[in-house]
Amino acid sequence: MEYKILNLSITMPFGNTQNTVFPTLLLDKQNIILVDCGFIGSFPILEQELLRHGLSAEQLTGLVLTHHDHDHMGAAAVLKRINPNMKIYASALEASFISAHEKPLRLRQAEEMQKILPPEQQDFGKAFCDMLRRVEPVEIDTFLHDGERMDWCGGCSILATPGHTPGHISLLMEKDSIVITGDAIALEEGKPVIANLQFTLDIERAIESMEKLLSLNAKSYYCYHGGPFVPTVV
Repeated sequence: MEYKILNLSITMPFGNTQNTVFPTLLLDKQNIILVDCGFIGSFPILEQELLRHGLSAEQLTGLVLTHHDHDHMGAAAVLKRINPNMKIYASALEASFISAHEKPLRLRQAEEMQKILPPEQQDFGKAFCDMLRRVEPVEIDTFLHDGERMDWCGGCSILATPGHTPGHISLLMEKDSIVITGDAIALEEGKPVIANLQFTLDIERAIESMEKLLSLNAKSYYCYHGGPFVPTVV
């Protein structure tokens, strides 16, 4: 086969819950591109997932970060240290938050929410803020722009999908009609929804972005939260 598009799975505890996310791996003859990389501390699990497919972190040629949330970029700095030749891609709007040249918007939001949380939620809010402060920043090597086409896996279009964060991007794998959604769409009980509604920075734009992706009528949507979604053909 000329290329493969694979779903990986990373499960880690946070508080009393287990959280699972689904990074995507794009493999062709020239490229091994990882799309998002999991939580802080998730590198050993990611490493095992790569090994399951006969790969190592040192072989990655690129890492695409759809946006700057901790569960998408938590292992990025570790990957870059292990594999300095790996290029890190993101939108220009997210780059300053991923690199921490500007205070990440998610941390700003969490700190503001902490001021108004009821007493019974204060401990959780503090733990969340502390965790966001531990996200290790990383520099972006290459900016990705809306409408840009990469040669990965037979053709990959970059789609601006703002709302969850301002510079959020998704990917359309053209030959296979697969959309890699990031947090532009999540899957809950088999249905596409806005990801983490309470943390979405601009709900109206997030709804527009989700509708934009669904209007593509792709064969499959690879949701970072929830896994693959195959729309019902009417």
